[in-house]
Amino acid sequence: MKPLNVCSRRSFLARSGLLAMAPLWGRLIIPHSAQAASAADKIRVGLIGCGGMGKGDLATFFQNPEVECPIVCDPDDSQTAGAAILVEEKRGRRPLAVRDFRRVLERRDVDAVIVATPDHWHALPTVLACQAGKDVYVEKPLALTIAEGRAMIEAARRHQRVCQMGAQRLSSPTYREATDFVRSGKLGKVGLVRAWAYLDWIKPIGNPPDAAPPPIVDYDLWLGPAPKRPFNPNRFHFNFRWFWDYAGGLMTDWGVHLIQVLLWGMGDAPPRAVMSSGGKYVLDDNSETPDTQMTVYEFPGYTLVWEHKVGIGLGLYNRPWGMAFVGTEGTLVINDGGWEILREPSKDALEPKKFPGGPDPRPAHVRNFLDCMKSRRPPVENLEVGHHVSTVAHLGNIALRTGRRIVWDPAREQVVGDKVANRLVAVAYRPPWKLPYLKRG
Repeated sequence: MKPLNVCSRRSFLARSGLLAMAPLWGRLIIPHSAQAASAADKIRVGLIGCGGMGKGDLATFFQNPEVECPIVCDPDDSQTAGAAILVEEKRGRRPLAVRDFRRVLERRDVDAVIVATPDHWHALPTVLACQAGKDVYVEKPLALTIAEGRAMIEAARRHQRVCQMGAQRLSSPTYREATDFVRSGKLGKVGLVRAWAYLDWIKPIGNPPDAAPPPIVDYDLWLGPAPKRPFNPNRFHFNFRWFWDYAGGLMTDWGVHLIQVLLWGMGDAPPRAVMSSGGKYVLDDNSETPDTQMTVYEFPGYTLVWEHKVGIGLGLYNRPWGMAFVGTEGTLVINDGGWEILREPSKDALEPKKFPGGPDPRPAHVRNFLDCMKSRRPPVENLEVGHHVSTVAHLGNIALRTGRRIVWDPAREQVVGDKVANRLVAVAYRPPWKLPYLKRG
């Protein structure tokens, strides 16, 4: 495969449309190939992280005939067993199953890796995969911390790798049409945008005691760079999302997806300041991240509001989750079910109208990554794009955890005059794990 052209960060951003304001974001969509790739032109992927997201991602990759998977990896043998069955069903041969992701990176018959681990394990496999000459499809958020995300970008740049973050709505024609409408100016001046997630399916997870890890799990490897703690079933697999050692709760789990759309419509300028309030008001269990949170971002020219609430499903505009662009002439509301225009009552510039949702964008997102592996062009959700939206989400949690309004310096990627907040921008790995290209830790 041809190497990715090396360029400065600024020239890369200019080519990909990230330096300009909102109208250029629409150009980030790279269309699906008009012709399916030949099955003879194989792309061999290794799966790192075989839980629900990993198997779902791999199944989407398998919709492309050129994809093979010779190896799957997870510290939990039951997870690799499930992934191996998927590979055998889709490709007729059983892959090698390993616990240590470094065994995947050693393989010369692996062209790319899917990193679908818990968030605290996103950065290190991605960076080491780039060093090993592999391209990377990594799940969102980009990393557990802002500092790790910057190290991932540096690894991709230095080693000329194609890397894509798995926040698939940037590959959706439906969301492209809606954000095009926002940028057209027909809503008037948009001074407020909102994203929300009111999720009634999230229930208390209880408070089980610590216990011995299952014998089929390498628990120390599962923890990896995270702090050493006794095994607790609630801090494992799906529920890792609700513990600060491994993830950022709904602010990063759902926030990255939905805030991404708001930024697509409004432009790539970073926030100037952030405030956040919330806590555990509903769930009686041993989870740590807030079940209720509201975050207010001060952007140049507009305010962005994120809010989430668990245990209920009646959200804003009668949608359990979604996004809204509030303009002087009307409001655009959208989620996967479609989008609609709501006319401002005192104005007559817009007619109320509804537009249907589109197909699942995951196949197009994966296809974009595979096409870029061949062309060596930056994919739609390259790491600069993924880092930008992940940073916005992380700043919401940093404001919440410090309990104060924080002012962001995007050039230095630091909170201005706040040592406590900057410790949350950074990351400290448990020895012996070390992250190459990490500028602060």
